[in-house]
Amino acid sequence: MQKKYCIVPKKNNMFWDLVQGMQLTHEEKLLFKTCRILHVEINPRDNSWEVLLQTQELLQESLLSRAAHHIIENCQLSDVTFYQDVIDMERGITKAWEELSRRTAEGNPVVLSLLRRAQLHIDGSRLEIEVGGELSGEIFRAHDVIAQMRENIKGLLGFSCEVTFLASEEEPPQPVGASLDTPEYLSALRQERHAENTAAQQTKEKPQRKAEPDPSNGKTSTPSQTAAPYAKPIVMPTTGGLIFGRSVAGTVKAIDELEGEEKNVVLEGWIGEGAGSGLRFHEFKSGTKMLSFCLTDETNGIACKKFFKNTRGKNSDPDEYEKIKAQLKDGMRVRVHGSVRFDTYLNEYVLTVDSLAKREIKLREDHAEVKRVELHAHTTMSAMDAVVSVKDLIQTADRWGWPAVAVTDHGVVQAFPDAAKALKDCKTDLKVIYGMEGYLVGENYDQKRANHIIFLAKNPIGLRNLYQLVSLSHLKFFHRQPRLPRAMIEEFREGIIIGSACEAGELIRAIEEHQSDEQLMKIAEFYDYLEIQPIHNNDFLKRSDNFPDIKSDDDLRAINLKVAAIAKKLGKPLVATCDVHFLNPEDSIYRGILMKGKGFDDAELQPPLYLRTTEEMLEEFSYLGSDLAYEAVVTNPRKISESIERFKPIPDDLYSPQIPGADEEIREMSYRKAKYLYGENLPKIVKDRLEQELKPIIGHGFSVLYLIAQRLVKKSNDDGYLVGSRGSVGSSFIATMTGITEVNPLPPHWRCPHCQYSKFITDGSYGCGYDLPDKVCPVCGTPLLKDGHDIPFAVFLGFDGDKVPDIDLNFSGTYQPVAHKYTEILFGKDNVYRAGSIQTVADKTAFGYVKKFFEEKGEKKHISYIDRLAHGCMGVKATTGQHPAGIMVVPRNMDVHFFTPIQHPANDMNCGTITTHFDYHSISSRLVKLDILGHDDPTVIKMLEDLTHRDPKTIPFDDPATMSLFNSTAALGLTPEELGATSGTFGIPEFRTPFTRQMIDDTHPDVFSDLVRISGFSHGTDVWLGNAQDLIRGGQCTIKNAISARDDIMMYLIHQGIDPLLSFKTMEKVRKGRGIAPDVVETLRKGGIPEWFIASCQKIKYLFPRAHATAYVMMAYRIAFCKVHYPLAYYAAYFSIRAAEFDANVVARGKEYVAQCIHELDEVAKEKGKLDAKQNATLIVLQIAWEMYLRGFKCEHVDLYTSAAEKFIIRETSLLPPIASLAGMGTKAAQSIVEARRDGIFTSVENLRTRTGISKTCIEILRDHGCLDGMSESDQLELFSM
Repeated sequence: MQKKYCIVPKKNNMFWDLVQGMQLTHEEKLLFKTCRILHVEINPRDNSWEVLLQTQELLQESLLSRAAHHIIENCQLSDVTFYQDVIDMERGITKAWEELSRRTAEGNPVVLSLLRRAQLHIDGSRLEIEVGGELSGEIFRAHDVIAQMRENIKGLLGFSCEVTFLASEEEPPQPVGASLDTPEYLSALRQERHAENTAAQQTKEKPQRKAEPDPSNGKTSTPSQTAAPYAKPIVMPTTGGLIFGRSVAGTVKAIDELEGEEKNVVLEGWIGEGAGSGLRFHEFKSGTKMLSFCLTDETNGIACKKFFKNTRGKNSDPDEYEKIKAQLKDGMRVRVHGSVRFDTYLNEYVLTVDSLAKREIKLREDHAEVKRVELHAHTTMSAMDAVVSVKDLIQTADRWGWPAVAVTDHGVVQAFPDAAKALKDCKTDLKVIYGMEGYLVGENYDQKRANHIIFLAKNPIGLRNLYQLVSLSHLKFFHRQPRLPRAMIEEFREGIIIGSACEAGELIRAIEEHQSDEQLMKIAEFYDYLEIQPIHNNDFLKRSDNFPDIKSDDDLRAINLKVAAIAKKLGKPLVATCDVHFLNPEDSIYRGILMKGKGFDDAELQPPLYLRTTEEMLEEFSYLGSDLAYEAVVTNPRKISESIERFKPIPDDLYSPQIPGADEEIREMSYRKAKYLYGENLPKIVKDRLEQELKPIIGHGFSVLYLIAQRLVKKSNDDGYLVGSRGSVGSSFIATMTGITEVNPLPPHWRCPHCQYSKFITDGSYGCGYDLPDKVCPVCGTPLLKDGHDIPFAVFLGFDGDKVPDIDLNFSGTYQPVAHKYTEILFGKDNVYRAGSIQTVADKTAFGYVKKFFEEKGEKKHISYIDRLAHGCMGVKATTGQHPAGIMVVPRNMDVHFFTPIQHPANDMNCGTITTHFDYHSISSRLVKLDILGHDDPTVIKMLEDLTHRDPKTIPFDDPATMSLFNSTAALGLTPEELGATSGTFGIPEFRTPFTRQMIDDTHPDVFSDLVRISGFSHGTDVWLGNAQDLIRGGQCTIKNAISARDDIMMYLIHQGIDPLLSFKTMEKVRKGRGIAPDVVETLRKGGIPEWFIASCQKIKYLFPRAHATAYVMMAYRIAFCKVHYPLAYYAAYFSIRAAEFDANVVARGKEYVAQCIHELDEVAKEKGKLDAKQNATLIVLQIAWEMYLRGFKCEHVDLYTSAAEKFIIRETSLLPPIASLAGMGTKAAQSIVEARRDGIFTSVENLRTRTGISKTCIEILRDHGCLDGMSESDQLELFSM
């Protein structure tokens, strides 16, 4: 055999010579110039070379392939193979730093100390030396430190390196070497400072490098002669997926294995998610950018940082940072290389990353030719028990190519809507089998133990019967779980396939109890198929003292073999299932954490309840024999699946209640009101808007929804309570004309109440009709009314008018129960259900579970690791509830079980309320949902009406005194200094918080539409702070044209000539936080839309509807009007609504005492950082009381004989508070006193207590307040005093 020859080139630039003539970019040339051939293995037999190439960063395979092809052609070779040795610069430079510093300092102690104290940042072939303070930078420049360091690295380490320095504003956080604050250093530093000014003015000449004498021979040495101790490069292999840096290859360490500070660490795990652990990008004033995130693996977590400097030069890529940002995302699996150092700022160990690569997560796959079907799988709707979402379950079955998968949660079917939704995204023809694992009992449903049983709906009839069973189990047979007597199951069995379930099923439990074969056969006869599961699902039986005969795996296999024998004897299908509770084996930790939180001692001994592939299941059940195993795993489940029809768990269409003649009634009602306001010959703008809305409302069957809302509002109005609209219903002119909302969405206009003259302003010059100047009718001379808020209909029903309307109404809180009851009269008691809700484990709760889990084990884990595990626990159902105001209406001719089962909220059997079993979100587009909310504002307005005897509808929305309240304190008769504020909006809804008061200070509102904009700002996300506030302060826009609500975008763009459909689509994207696409941005720019407007849109995460804001402000404005013109009525109403926080024992003590209490709470806030919710509510009430005193009014003491029980009494300049306003008194006690005093005065304290039945505590409250002054303790004492 012919030998190979190893050649070591003498020339360092041999590689560069070999690639001469190649077409290279400038960057490629620089890369090749730094490469050095360490040796070449020549094979004369096939005329090939193997080249070991030393590189300073990893070269792409495509580039080396081009170099190999060039060398092959030029040197007439058959093949050239390259092997890269990538220099680990960080390790080499760090190791030699002391020597490099000493040589570069050339005896100067200042330079030496600065280098020893420096922070090194190494990225690729670049070294940046960070030193603290500008003086340090001047010293480096004066001594040409960078040039000398570059030469010393070349000479000492044998490779080239770009060197720069950064003089930061602060000292570097982690010096490379120890500090040398020696006397020599300090003396030299003083000399440097003394010469600083002179040095700064002189032209610096580059110092000549001095050759250092070699102490061994007295000769000067060249760099190449002294490179031996450090010149051997450290080689690191590489890996793919690199996002930045050189290489992330090497032995991966577990984070838990890290011990203090370490270099050259390779970790692999997940980037965190969310604000605390996810990706964060920060740019410093110096231009340096920082990437930070937390990395977690299977053992723990660690914080990571990476700095990106502003590099200049031919090779620099100004977009590098942005390109890296674009490739990274929260939750990504990555491998990183770097050094672990202690971060004094974070007070923890941090990984300084130099290289990062994306890692592909290898998912389990099912490679069987014929795939199995899983008939027993739980999802997160199995309360606090399963941790796999139905979406992930279905996506996995789809990816594995399964024909079907069943959903069988414990006692509920609440995953069905999401299962149907997930099915739409499947790439295969997957079928979802809708089922449930129920709780079987005998005649006595509250027996000690219930057995598990599997139900699979075979067809739509079976689905409805399953829904009936779910309702019965929750409403009639609930006892710890939703149970089902066998007789009920028999009654509703049609269309349902029943399986024997898991170890908790009655068959396997009977086998464990050694019941006779005859008994076992009788039990098994009830089921359509018999179920077996992997033996280790039941490992707990081996640990339990209750099963002395089960000690080994063979004992567990024997149970399954017994089930198989029974199935064979009865001719029933034997089915192998997983009893899925989590998706993958590693997910068991999440279930363990939840179960530990519920108090299970063996929570960490999780059985393998994961979804298994066909191959895994065949291997698991191989002890059955290959034929029977295949039959149980594949054949029988597929046969059952094939017998089950495809159907949807909830219908697709909207099923509205039927009200005969609804279309005609809505049309007639709308036109009648429009003609009453605008005349028989309707203006074109009015008629067009009516037809624009009526066409889709009637065409899509929405008339009945409008009619229902109209009747509810009319009922409330007739009973004396105004109703405020919510959401975007105020965008509908039909809603205005039918009395559903007060908000008129037409453009600003004048109209005459006498002759119906009208004039509309359509150019956007006025924000709303209330902003218009006063005018008289040119026809009849009557003062014109002003109205119109310029709100497009598309905001409510979409551009095509086909979006199901969501009509939300704000009723008075005291009237809400009446409105709810009225729905039963309208639709029938059996057709009205409260909207059910499902509460799942949220982020904070999940975090607490995980934290406690490790604390109890005595293990300290990084917060990011806790956070990642918490994400795995989130979304699991905890309990059920009800929407605070939602009512679901079922058509009279339909059964609720066509849509959903029903239950009590939180399974409270003592609660008379019945809710939908499905979360209302999932069925709100199938059934009509009425939002009948209770709100304080209508209640306050009703109180004000009762106190002032003024109809709130007569309050003008352009009253100057009221408007001044939003930009001055003059209307209150106070100066800003007296009140401590620049506006008088304390206690005014929408404008009472420090946040909105700051908006008022920034924007100076002077018309009604400005107030609407402020309301929009306050309810949006990323609309005001960091957006509109900055634009207004910077003068780029004003409150008049800044984006405050979603409608602003559409109307502004339309007024600027942008296509209406594009304007609508842009509004929809922005309001949902999706920004504007680049192509649309260009279209808007061409249309003359300013950059500030586009930039503002890109920041917004959520936008409030203008109609909603308008409705809120209309209510608030009426309250503000009363504050100005009916002050005592206003304060009485305000304190009544805030009765829980109002304490007459405090407020009645006078202005000074109230001021003292405010001061004490302010001090608490300063000490603790903020007040708790109760303290903050008390402070707000005290501030209003302080304002009342400043305005010259006062609060009297409660009077035992003249104070009302619950209502304030208005006197000439004061308020007499009710008896219940004494803290701790209570409404019932107050009512008892008022009732008893009708029979005459109380002769003594004893008499008071006897006649009223109030407690000793209440007596002491009255005594402390002074209500009992002069009253004897008992009638006997009164007798003796005579």
